Amino acid sequence: MQAKICGIKDAATLDYIVNHPYPPKYIGFICNYKKSKRFVEIEDLIDLLNVNKKGIYFVAVLVNPDDFLLEKIKNLNFDYYQLYNVSPIYTAQIKKKYNKKIITALTVENEDDVLKYKDYQDISEIILFDSKGYEKSKSFDHSLLNKVPKSLKKMLAGNIQYDDNLDKLKKIADIIDVSGSLETFEQKDISKINIFLKNLNNLNYEN
Repeated sequence: MQAKICGIKDAATLDYIVNHPYPPKYIGFICNYKKSKRFVEIEDLIDLLNVNKKGIYFVAVLVNPDDFLLEKIKNLNFDYYQLYNVSPIYTAQIKKKYNKKIITALTVENEDDVLKYKDYQDISEIILFDSKGYEKSKSFDHSLLNKVPKSLKKMLAGNIQYDDNLDKLKKIADIIDVSGSLETFEQKDISKINIFLKNLNNLNYEN
């Protein structure tokens, strides 16, 4: 199972994660959702992302982005665009125009929300199933994902704790997306990040 650590906004934390012995496969940056305390201004992203990624995929987290924003970030050091509230047609246009891999984020409350993956599976490398809470790290009923075929590459977010029993999540998703639980007083806590990454490595090593 792979991991994405989301909501990085400072160079020291990013440096710690990139150089960790067991780094995540993905790191996410909040590019345009200003309600989030993890939001990073475009001007700050330019400097923040100017690092050796060492094989980690950098993800631009975008909520209903407009053309103006997409033009502003098109040359930044991103591998994936993670799109919330974007239609399948516009998603396909973004993918083609900017030549980025796509993570389609679906916020889940019921089975109908889950089944929306069918509209995006052919234009997305990954489908993210998230809670309705966005930045609030709420949870949802993971059993709803039983309706999703195992062949679909699934990312799971929503109130996943840094010290959770990750084995149960490995049966549900290919990638887990963690943010809020890695924080203390609304700031990323490297001690929690370290515990999480070591636990994930132990899980994968044991299995």
